[in-house]
Amino acid sequence: MHQFNSVLEQCEAVWEDWNDQTVAGRITLLQRWSETVAARGDDFAQAASMIRFQCDSANGLLNKVHELPGPTGETNELYTAGRGTVVVTGDASLTPVALCGQLAVALVAGNCVVVSVEGTHADMVDAVLADLIKAGCPDRVAVRVGIDALSDLLVHPQVVGLATTGTKEHVRDVNRQLAQRQGVIATLVAETNTEQYPVIGSPDYVLRFVTECTRTINITAVGGNATLLELGSGEH
Repeated sequence: MHQFNSVLEQCEAVWEDWNDQTVAGRITLLQRWSETVAARGDDFAQAASMIRFQCDSANGLLNKVHELPGPTGETNELYTAGRGTVVVTGDASLTPVALCGQLAVALVAGNCVVVSVEGTHADMVDAVLADLIKAGCPDRVAVRVGIDALSDLLVHPQVVGLATTGTKEHVRDVNRQLAQRQGVIATLVAETNTEQYPVIGSPDYVLRFVTECTRTINITAVGGNATLLELGSGEH
């Protein structure tokens, strides 16, 4: 249990720096990752295409700060940020395409990832994570733990979401475990079709892994409606 908590603490320690990187910067890194993954051939070539698809989606949906009008002349900006640590898992049907798609979408959105899979998938996960590090991803942004840690992960307060691939029975099982959480609700996103990938392959899938943020800069003193500052003062 101590080692398990240590993994989450390490992810938490690097999450802020990873989240503070620009969306464009994360896209560039993940595109380099896709090239290394593609070099493995076979199913990994399709996985690389899925990584690039997620990057393209993020570029269109996240890589822009929206300016909103302010009633008193202030500057308001709407943008997205990662939510924290996301768990990626799956049952025996987990494929390289699904794995890389879930990893890519969580990472490009600004989250850290803990992958918890069965032993039969361990080599596949270790291979793509090694490629991710080679592409320049900071250490501990994405890590793997054993499947025996999954139950504890699903109820841990530092985990903000779960992305899984598997049968409907598998999805129901992990959903029941998530329902037993105390405190903050964790988001569940699941893919049950490993032939067509209708969920992971949807153009707006990345929006399930972000939170909206606003930033306000008060410029009233340099040209806004300064008379509004007087409202509520003792002389009125």
